[in-house]
Amino acid sequence: MPDRNVPEQQQGPQLGVGELAFDTRTRTLGVVMDTGNGRYSLRPPKGGIEWDAAYEDVRPATVTDQLRPALTEANARSRGDVAR
Repeated sequence: MPDRNVPEQQQGPQLGVGELAFDTRTRTLGVVMDTGNGRYSLRPPKGGIEWDAAYEDVRPATVTDQLRPALTEANARSRGDVAR
């Protein structure tokens, strides 16, 4: 149960390194690479440039969050927008 005397953004991280997370501000799926100073360092699951997100902007990734990038890519391929 959260401590009622500490604002949520000041509490410790809810996700650990290596867990899939969803950045609600950027609507982006990422893997937690590090935590600290009220922020997560996230990286795209397939690799890429890390970004920082505030604890309050990040939640555990749902199955829908995890499937969305693959579905977007499949739809783009079906339209001929992406090389196979």
